[in-house]
Amino acid sequence: MIRQLDTRDAGFEADFERVRHWSAETDAEIEGRVAAILADVQQRGDAAVLEYTARFDGVQAASMAALELGAAELRNALDTITPAQRRALEAAAARVRAYHERQLDACGRSWQYRDDDGTLLGQKVTPLDRVGIYVPGGKAAYPSSVLMSAIPAHVAGVGEIVMVVPTPKGERNPLVLAAAQVAGVHRVFTIGGAQAVGALACGTATVPRVDKITGPGNAYVASAKRRVFGQVGIDMIAGPSEILVLADGTTPADWVAMDLFSQAEHDELAQSILLCPDAAYIAEVRAAIERLLPGMPRRDVIRASLQGRGALIRTRSMEEACDISNRIAPEHLEVSSRDPHRWEPLLKHAGAIFLGAFTSESLGDYCAGPNHVLPTSGTARFSSPLGVYDFQKRSSIIEVSEAGANILGPIAAELAYGEGLQAHAQAAELRLKR
Repeated sequence: MIRQLDTRDAGFEADFERVRHWSAETDAEIEGRVAAILADVQQRGDAAVLEYTARFDGVQAASMAALELGAAELRNALDTITPAQRRALEAAAARVRAYHERQLDACGRSWQYRDDDGTLLGQKVTPLDRVGIYVPGGKAAYPSSVLMSAIPAHVAGVGEIVMVVPTPKGERNPLVLAAAQVAGVHRVFTIGGAQAVGALACGTATVPRVDKITGPGNAYVASAKRRVFGQVGIDMIAGPSEILVLADGTTPADWVAMDLFSQAEHDELAQSILLCPDAAYIAEVRAAIERLLPGMPRRDVIRASLQGRGALIRTRSMEEACDISNRIAPEHLEVSSRDPHRWEPLLKHAGAIFLGAFTSESLGDYCAGPNHVLPTSGTARFSSPLGVYDFQKRSSIIEVSEAGANILGPIAAELAYGEGLQAHAQAAELRLKR
């Protein structure tokens, strides 16, 4: 069912590249439809959003006001979910908030200093005024995505958090709405798809224009985010979910098999890979996969994912496994080892690193604390998880003293003349003490 590779084999590199390959190119038909929707929303505003919401979600509404949920409905959702759900939601939110407050302490504050000539230099950190968070609402409901987008925005000090979530056939998930209440979302609109992204990006009579849009979605949402980037900021263009388990053979095989399932069950394009130098252990994991799969409710999706993009790869050593992991730069990386801290220094590229046998990726998805919005498709080579810093911007502070102008002026003038920019040079020279 799932392919098995060995780095010792002559054809490994070719087979490995086939496993890694995923085309991020959006279907031309989707691109065309998204472009038309965005243009229509920009031109007709609320009327276009109402029309597409009726067409795609089956929700008929007389006005956009009917698609906005008030604070009372969010509070009611929190009061009507089960006590166990509320405790879990609030505990997860507390951990996510505590982690992101540490980010604020580490990198999210303004600073200044004066150098020897009295010149003031610094950095001013300010939150974005308004952000939009997209929460998927089609095949499943994702209250965890509400926490992961809204809480760091709230911690960063964003003035207004606007959430959009599709409600196919008018079905509103109370856990998602309760999460919005717990996370501090200010406004909620029950709209989705490219039309929701368009409304957030350009604004309508009802939906306010935002400065940045975050959150995952389907191909239409991804295409729309790509098209509005520059008009507003976006977090990332997310590809299919990924997990890579780097194992030394000491973790129960059933645990690793289920961890591979945890990403494969997202959709057929998700990727689950095991890297391990122990052939006997790989055989155990394969047997566990075959034994556990029939009992999984989403077994058809898991099977298609493992067959299409999964792999069990035998490596020559754990060191080689670390090298291959860095080539893949996975979204989720589990170091399922007796001594994970031995290998962690060798791992350079991953969205999130889960250390030790007891650290299942699913804990990171819901309640460990770090953000679960992570770079995919190898972009962890240059991208980072969503965080407080995504909801802030930085302005440089410069106050040059008279003494500083006499030190810096000749330097600036010399470089400006070298670039042929005389006005730049003379602006600096006019301030020199004669």
